[in-house]
This record gives sequence, C-alpha cells and structure tokens, in this order.
Amino acid sequence: MESNYRHDPGYERARKKVKAMQSFYYSLAAYCIVVPVLIYINLAFFQAFHWFWFSAIGWGTGLLIHGLSAFCNIEFMGKEWQEKKARQLMEKEKQKQPIK
Repeated sequence: MESNYRHDPGYERARKKVKAMQSFYYSLAAYCIVVPVLIYINLAFFQAFHWFWFSAIGWGTGLLIHGLSAFCNIEFMGKEWQEKKARQLMEKEKQKQPIK
C-alpha cells in the first residue's frame, strides 16, 4: 500500500515537510544541549564578559527561521520565487536586446 503513495506528488511534499520538521527537532535538541554548556563554560571560567549571548542569540535566530520554514508555509526565496524571478530576468533581457 505504501508503494501507491510514493508516486503521489502530495506524498513527496509531505515527506519533505516531515524531513524538514525532523531536521528542526535535531537542531533544537543540539541547541538545548550546547547553549547551556557554553553558558557554564563562560560563567565558570570567564565571568567578566558574558560572550555566550552571541552564540545563543545567533543560533537562536537561525533556529527560529528554521522552525518557521519547517512548520509554516513561508517560502521566502523558495523554488517558486526562484522560478518567478528567473522568468522576470529573462523578460528583462529580451527587452534589452536590439531588434534585428
């Protein structure tokens, strides 16, 4: 029965969405493990300057964007945008070419 679904385009999109969600969960788990370790290292050995904020905020921002792309239908600069932009550029180039 699963082989019938493999030829369905909707199944392929759903499979890609599940992979994106899985990738997000792995990244979230890594963030939840690594950032506390960095905080501990920072506070245990370098108390004068709290540098852990840079990695926590930077990585957190990337994680937020990753989560939005995995769970929301935000296709910012996705395939559809790329194809639309390519068509626009091709039309622009056609207009620039001199008529022979």
